[in-house]
Amino acid sequence: MDDRGGGGGSFVAVRRISQGLDRGSACHSTSAEAVAGSAAWLGRGLSCVCAQRRDSDARASFDLTPGQEECLERLQNRLDVAYDSSIPEHQEALWALWHAAFPGEELHGLISEQWKEMGWQGKDPSTDFRGGGFISLENLLYFARNFPKSFQELLWKQEGDRSLWEYPFAVAGVNITFMLIQMLDLEAVKPRTLVGATFLKFLAENESAFDLLYCITFKLLDHEWLAMRASYMDFNAVMKATRRQLETELLQEDITCLQELPSYSLLSR
Repeated sequence: MDDRGGGGGSFVAVRRISQGLDRGSACHSTSAEAVAGSAAWLGRGLSCVCAQRRDSDARASFDLTPGQEECLERLQNRLDVAYDSSIPEHQEALWALWHAAFPGEELHGLISEQWKEMGWQGKDPSTDFRGGGFISLENLLYFARNFPKSFQELLWKQEGDRSLWEYPFAVAGVNITFMLIQMLDLEAVKPRTLVGATFLKFLAENESAFDLLYCITFKLLDHEWLAMRASYMDFNAVMKATRRQLETELLQEDITCLQELPSYSLLSR
């Protein structure tokens, strides 16, 4: 089977519609649907592979400590927050993301053609946040604030021998948020995969574990992109390779925190 995205001339994003669903449902992976939008400027064929159901999803659930349950509940509450352009906090976060990405460059408005410079599909980035909700904006902002050097390197594609047709930075970030939610089984009452249960141990020790893992994953994605000499039609294959490598690293027996993951060393502040 070819892992490449379809060549139908449209960009495929993923919209989460899980709000209000029973977290205990065995069919949690149906909480996403693909929606197509125009992106002739860049990245035709880029799609999210993260909504695909995996055989490992059928594993028995893992018991959690009370502390892990509390941390998971707080993270799930974050997952359920949709981006709302009418909420001042959300507006401020979007402004902050722009200033972190382009310091010194004036933004003319939250709806502006300037957003395409960051790799959004259109002039209104809020339409792309449907793929991961407000947490996908929080992830990008955490990345920009805590690892500004790596953030800028990925934004401007500064490392390696780059493809003529590159993945769009911001929308790729939303795809990563969604992929991690699925990979870690975060919409279930209890994790049903070993990798999900392992992550909750890290989360209990560090409330920012999801955001940190996001940064690691984004840098790993770009590392895989360069190693595979990928172009925009290869994005699905690169996402799959990134997920496989991340799962392998998370399940290493000697890892006690996310900073010990081999791919953490790819990040720079």
